[in-house]
Amino acid sequence: MQPTLTVAAEDGRTVAPAPAPEDAALALSGVTVSYGETPAVFSVDATFPAQAMSAIVGPNGAGKSTLLKAALGVIPRVSGEVRVFGTPIGRARARIAYVPQRASVDWDFPTTVLDVVRMGLYRKAGLFGRLSGRLDRTARDCLDRVGMVGLADRQIGQLSGGQQQRVFLARALAQEADLYLLDEPFAGVDAATERAIIDVLKDLQSEGRSVVAVHHDLATVRSYFDHVLLINVRPIAEGPVATAFTAEALNAAYGGRLSATHVGEILPAGGAG
Repeated sequence: MQPTLTVAAEDGRTVAPAPAPEDAALALSGVTVSYGETPAVFSVDATFPAQAMSAIVGPNGAGKSTLLKAALGVIPRVSGEVRVFGTPIGRARARIAYVPQRASVDWDFPTTVLDVVRMGLYRKAGLFGRLSGRLDRTARDCLDRVGMVGLADRQIGQLSGGQQQRVFLARALAQEADLYLLDEPFAGVDAATERAIIDVLKDLQSEGRSVVAVHHDLATVRSYFDHVLLINVRPIAEGPVATAFTAEALNAAYGGRLSATHVGEILPAGGAG
């Protein structure tokens, strides 16, 4: 069941809100986060379908990363409910893997590439349990999947930005989750790494997994994703990319700061209406 397009009115009320099916991978209802008296995200309703590639898109300072962290409980919500596959998120954490922004990680921490990926297996091994040979092989297989097994013994601080991002994706793969949440997975990486990451994410989708990613590159939204939430503190538009990712929604989200030429480059002929 695909959710319908949701567009926010100027006063913040939502028009034609999309229903949240029980099998939605991630459903947000009335999520608000405030820093002091200033709302970072306000009254966000969104439904990200299962087995889909979904993007959260908006200008800098729009609250994209804040929304993802609030959904996870990394930062507190003033209000709102979050459900994962119809279950309150507090009871569904074992079904979620999270890839944070690279800039938020202490890359000087003295640990190896392989140890970082092993962290994704602690739920299976137990925090103080020994990793069995099978789980250790799983960690190496995940590194191989992102093209990093040859650097398994390297200290993480010695890696390039793109390599670091691949390692954190490998850690998420090791969790064998149903829902993958990624915060700016393509930020600061080279073209080869971006291609490798999107290939892995598409493979996850083909395996029946769900992906929700904060994304900044408008030019690749249509080729990478099936579903999109456009946000600028308040939700602007949400739904399948083919119907929600429009010139009207982009101009509303970006406050008219996108030129007609830029919008025309982002959208295919006939899709700018």
